[in-house]
Amino acid sequence: MKTEDIKNINDDNLLHVYNRFDLVLDHGEGVYLYDNDGTKYLDFASGIGVSALGYGNKEYTDALHNQVDKLLHTSNLYYHEPGAKAAKAFCEASGMERVFFTNSGAEAIEGAIKAAKKYFYLKKGCTGANVIAMDHSFHGRTVGALSVTGTEHYREAFYPLMGEVRFANFNDLDSVKALIDENTCAVITETLQGEGGIYPATPEFLEGLRKLADENDFLLILDEIQCGMGRTGKMFCFQNYDVVPDIVTSAKALGLGVPVGCFGLSKRAVEYTLEPGDHGTTYGGNPLVTTAVYTSVDIMNKTNLPEHVKELAPYLEERLDAIVNDYEIATAHRGMGFMQGLVVKDIKPVEIVKAALKEGVILLTAGSDVVRMLPPLVIEKEHIDEMETKLRKVLDNL
Repeated sequence: MKTEDIKNINDDNLLHVYNRFDLVLDHGEGVYLYDNDGTKYLDFASGIGVSALGYGNKEYTDALHNQVDKLLHTSNLYYHEPGAKAAKAFCEASGMERVFFTNSGAEAIEGAIKAAKKYFYLKKGCTGANVIAMDHSFHGRTVGALSVTGTEHYREAFYPLMGEVRFANFNDLDSVKALIDENTCAVITETLQGEGGIYPATPEFLEGLRKLADENDFLLILDEIQCGMGRTGKMFCFQNYDVVPDIVTSAKALGLGVPVGCFGLSKRAVEYTLEPGDHGTTYGGNPLVTTAVYTSVDIMNKTNLPEHVKELAPYLEERLDAIVNDYEIATAHRGMGFMQGLVVKDIKPVEIVKAALKEGVILLTAGSDVVRMLPPLVIEKEHIDEMETKLRKVLDNL
C-alpha cells in the first residue's frame, strides 16, 4: 500500500487521539526502523520504551511463532505452561511474592490500586481509603490510572474521577507526610518520572516513603512501567535503591511489543489482598503474552542486558553533557541508564524531534521542555555516536 494511502485511511477511520508524526513505519532490524519507502532511522525511542531488544531478535520471534502454532488463548479458568513460567520468571526478577498479568500498563495500575484498597478494607474493616500520588506523574489514561496522574490537563475534561486522591510533590517527603492520615491505603509514585520530565527519585525520598509505609501500615506502590525491565542498569529501577515496594507495576518492555502488563505483590501485600471474584481479565496472561514475558526475562538474564546498560550509560550521559556544554539551547540533561532527557529552552522539544526525523533519528518528548531518549537496550557506543552527530546537526540548523 502506498504511503499516502496508508495515512489517508488512518486519518479517515481512526479516532483522532494521537498527533502522529509524518512517518509510516514498515519494518525494523537491530536498532533501526525503516519507513514504507525504505528510509532508515536510528531508533532512540523503542516504541516508548517497549522494544528493549530492538527488532528481529530470533530467539524472541521464534518463541512467539511456536506458541502461535500451539495455543493462543485458554481463559484464566485453566492452567498453562507459559503462564507458570512467566509468573516464576517475573517473581524471581522482581523479588515479589505473587503476580497478576494484565493487558496493559494502565490496567496494571488499576489492579495495584484495587489491591491497596482491599488491603485497607481487610486490615481496617471499612471502606473510604485514600491514595497519595505525585504531582507531574503519569500512570495511564483509564479512569483509575488518570485519577492518580498528577498532571491537570490530562484530568480536567474527565471529572469526577476516583475520589480520595491527594497529590504530593515528587522528591519532597514532607509534602507526603502532610497528607497521610488513618485512611491512607497507599502512596503511588514512579521510581523515575517519565512523561513528567525524566526525574529520578532521590534515595532519601524512596527510603522515606518505605519508612512511612511501614510506620503507618499502608502500601508503597512503585510504577516501573517505563523505567523497569533493565532500562536503568538493573532489572527494576527500585533495585538501584535500598528499597523494596509492596506493589510494583510493569508493562512496556515486559512483553517487548506484545500487549502485556502486570502488578507484582510482596509477601506483606499478599497477606491481605485480592481474592477470587475481586479481580479478573479475559485476555490477561494468555499463553501468547506470557511466552513473550518469560522469553524477554530469560534473554535479558542470559545476555546480562541490565549490566550492558549500566556499563554504557555513562558514555551516553557524557555525550549529552557535551551537547549541553556546546549549545545554549540545551540547558541540562538528567535521567538514569537508557532513560535520559535533554532539557531545552527557547524551542518546543517536538520541533527538535521533527527535525531529527529528517536526519534519520527517532526521539521523543517529555513534559514541556525535554527531548526524551529511550533507545533499545542493545545499542552500542557507535549508535550513541550516530545519535549525537545527527542531533548536533539538528541543533546547528536551529
